Amino acid sequence: MKIGVVGTGRMGANIARRLTDVGHRIVALHDVNPGAAQAAADTGGEIVATLARVTELSEVVITVVSDDAATERIFAERGDSLLAGAEGRVFINCATISPAVHVEVQRRCEAHGAQSLEACMASSIPQAREGTLYLMIGGRRDVFERMRPLLAQMSASLRYIGEAGKAAQVKALVNMVMNINTAGLAEGLGLAEALGLDLDVVRAVFSQTGANSRVLETDGADMQAREHDVYFSAEHAAKDSGIALRLASEAGLQLPLAAATLAQYERMKTLGLGELDKSGIAELTFKGRRGQA
Repeated sequence: MKIGVVGTGRMGANIARRLTDVGHRIVALHDVNPGAAQAAADTGGEIVATLARVTELSEVVITVVSDDAATERIFAERGDSLLAGAEGRVFINCATISPAVHVEVQRRCEAHGAQSLEACMASSIPQAREGTLYLMIGGRRDVFERMRPLLAQMSASLRYIGEAGKAAQVKALVNMVMNINTAGLAEGLGLAEALGLDLDVVRAVFSQTGANSRVLETDGADMQAREHDVYFSAEHAAKDSGIALRLASEAGLQLPLAAATLAQYERMKTLGLGELDKSGIAELTFKGRRGQA
C-alpha cells in the first residue's frame, strides 16, 4: 500500500519504519515540526508541507498527533486538510484523543467519500518499531476487515472493540488504571525508601504478591534509579487521565483515585517535569527529591 504518515514523532516514525520493513511504501511524511518529519526520512517518504499533499499521494493515511485540537486541525473542513481530495482514502487514527472526536472525524471523512478507523495503541516505542503493538480498533466493521492485514502487520494483538469512539473509551480506561497503578507504586516505593527498606527486596516481594502489576515491571527499577527516559510522558498521562475523568463526569460517576492521580501529573507539569516519563511521578513521592524537598 501507499501510506502517508501525519505526526512523525517517536511513535509515528517507528510505525512508518515497521511498515517499510514489511513491504509497504511510505509515500508522504508530515509533521508540524519539520525536524521530526526529516528524522523519519529513512523510510523513503516524501516530506511534504501540506496535509492535502499527504492525501493526494496516499491510499491510507496513518495519523499520530498529540491531542483533540491537533486532530480537529488535520481534519479541518476548511483550509489545508487531509479531507481535501479524500474520496476513497482510509484514515487510521492512532492518537489517544476524546471518543467524541473520533466520532466527528468519521462523520467528516464519510461526508468526503473517505473512511476512518481509530487504532488505539496500548504499547510504546519498541513495540511500534517491532510491529508488536496492542491495538484496539473502533469504527465500521467492514472497514476494519478491509484494513485488518495492514493493522496485523503493526500489532501482536489486534482487537475490534466496536463503533467509532468505543475503542477510545477503552483506551482511556486502560491509561487511567495504568496511571493510578503508577502513582500507587511510586508512593509504595517512596515510603519503603523512607523506612530504610532495601528497594530491590521490596520490588521482589511486590512481584510475588498482590502489589504486583505490569507497571512494577516497566517502571519500578526506573523509579528507584531515577531513570525517566520518556516512553510515555507525564504530560500525556495527565491528558489521558483527564479524558477518562470527563467520561466519568458524563456518566455521572465520581472517581477519586483517578482525580488524585491526575492532580499528581498536573503537579509534575507545574514543576517542569511533564516531559519526563510517567515513572517520574516518583520524583513527587521519594523523600529528598524535588516534590518532597
